[in-house]
Amino acid sequence: MGWGATIRGDTFMSEQLQDTAPAAITVRAAEIATALLITIGAVVVMVSNYQIGAGWEPDGPQAGYFPMRIGAIIFIACMVVLWQAWHGENEKVFVTWPQLRQVAVILVPLTVYVALIAFLGIYVASAIFIAGFMLVIGKFAWWRAVLTGVAINLVLFWIFEMQFRVPLPKGPLEAALGF
Repeated sequence: MGWGATIRGDTFMSEQLQDTAPAAITVRAAEIATALLITIGAVVVMVSNYQIGAGWEPDGPQAGYFPMRIGAIIFIACMVVLWQAWHGENEKVFVTWPQLRQVAVILVPLTVYVALIAFLGIYVASAIFIAGFMLVIGKFAWWRAVLTGVAINLVLFWIFEMQFRVPLPKGPLEAALGF
């Protein structure tokens, strides 16, 4: 079975994978996890808006009036979803291990890339990210990957830093070059 959802007959390969591969996460577990995460966000919205003022003053609503109520609506909706998922029996496959691996192949390097921006700057981190994807996923020759990563980021540096004068996060290399 391959990487994408390519058509074979009347079904997609990803659907075939879903029928044969073991479940990494069930629909029920995904609904519970999503409801809990969004509930946390709703609580943060409600508490922060209550702290800045969510009432009504003589001249109208305070700054947190509407956001607090939107947070409460989201909280209630999450409680309904959580209750339904908790008491339901939807053990259908949400994602299989091969599908989860496909997501991880993109998500893990992307997370590392975002973390590297703080230390190396956006241009060096982007060059590494592009070259890495070209090498690992695209199976390009190392020199093409490095050349492409560097060339793209030199063009982006010229556009953002020199033409638009929009400063983006820089690292030690740019500092050593005087930028």
